[in-house]
Amino acid sequence: MTDAAGIRVVAVADADSFVKWAASLLGSVPGLRPHLLLVRTPLTVSAAQERTALAGTGIGQDDVTRIDFAAATEWLDRHRPDVVLLAGRGPFVRLLGRVIDALPHRPVTVSGLPGMAIPAQRGALDYRRHTDLLIVHSHREMRAFAELGERIGVRTPTALATLPFARRRQRMVSAGRVRVDATASARSSVAIAERPSPAAAPVRPPATDIVFAAQALVPVAREERARIAAMLVRAAEADPGRRVVVKLRSRPGEAETHLERDPYPALLPRRRPANLVFSYDSMATALETAAGLVTVSSTAAIEATALGVPVIALDSFGVRKSLLNTVFVGSGLLGGRDEVVAGRFRHPHPDWLRDNYFHPESDATWWERVEQLVALRRSGSLPARRVPSPRGGALHEAWHRASVLGAEDRTVSGALALAVGTPVTRTLAAVRGRGGSSEASTWSDAATDYTLEPNPFHDSMRR
Repeated sequence: MTDAAGIRVVAVADADSFVKWAASLLGSVPGLRPHLLLVRTPLTVSAAQERTALAGTGIGQDDVTRIDFAAATEWLDRHRPDVVLLAGRGPFVRLLGRVIDALPHRPVTVSGLPGMAIPAQRGALDYRRHTDLLIVHSHREMRAFAELGERIGVRTPTALATLPFARRRQRMVSAGRVRVDATASARSSVAIAERPSPAAAPVRPPATDIVFAAQALVPVAREERARIAAMLVRAAEADPGRRVVVKLRSRPGEAETHLERDPYPALLPRRRPANLVFSYDSMATALETAAGLVTVSSTAAIEATALGVPVIALDSFGVRKSLLNTVFVGSGLLGGRDEVVAGRFRHPHPDWLRDNYFHPESDATWWERVEQLVALRRSGSLPARRVPSPRGGALHEAWHRASVLGAEDRTVSGALALAVGTPVTRTLAAVRGRGGSSEASTWSDAATDYTLEPNPFHDSMRR
């Protein structure tokens, strides 16, 4: 582990999107050579996924250690990092938070989400409330998580970063091109980014591909996913001279961050057009030959925008929080399937950019905040934010551990807790689903950028 300015940093991760995010985020700090600790869970990246996730981040294979959860405490105690970036889904972050609590030399803990986080979800904040700093990636997300924290009584410090997948690209907004509408109120002021001049446009090689960024969670309904598959076939047939590339996150037998119940390879016909192809390359590689990107709500839209690749964010199934696409309202990127087939992709409106992921680099002060927290911890002035004890005691803690680790948890207590707790949690989930929640309106409330009730995706970490 090599440090920068005397700060030793370790990222602890498992799933593909979190590995990519952690490596890209930490790789962007000048002079920092972090280490990546991959804890074995059902979601842990394969060797091939790891190579794809690390490509272009500056973090190599020698900077990665794979480890069982049971060995994590000893490893962290031996290496004594100053900062631990907990990069995983909420239950994973909470489980590793308990590991941090057991260390005699407590590091600063940082957490975050690996892409766009609108709407800000209650679970996303609640599971990370014990970390010293929550990283968000836009001014809009800063406001959303602050409002969510006020509603649920959580006071977790936040700091702004630039989405690392766009950081090293030609920027569409710079500090010198941003002005704020002074006529708006302080709460609702609109940040307006001047449109960049043609000379500033990113220079790319000739590109003709239509790239589809597949997502596991949205849309949920099989028939809607089948309509997307049919759209891809139509797009390929409409112009045999261009490729339609279905960008997938995992090969057969590999895991993803989220469970995909109806993968696109199973929905597309076996005898499909020759120019309709699958890709397991990194998104950056796929975009090198892209004339346009289509997605429902993938962060790939931001990566494409940063490269100057035009985008269509599909609104064929509506625009709502449960599709995770309300972030695109006002962007000018929303469009339907016919527009994809016709190739009518577009760039975002400049008045959307600064508030949504394309803020000036000077606004991104997360690393400075980390340095301040390290100084406070070293001086003994930063109190520990500990994971609260589970309300169900040791049995609940064992159930949580086994739920995160799956087959990697080989304890008797874990097996017993799953046997007792799984039917109970399924019953509670069914009751909540039938009866709703007093806060159930937040998933359908277009006036807010946060939600208060559990998400509707039924996406267990156990596979």
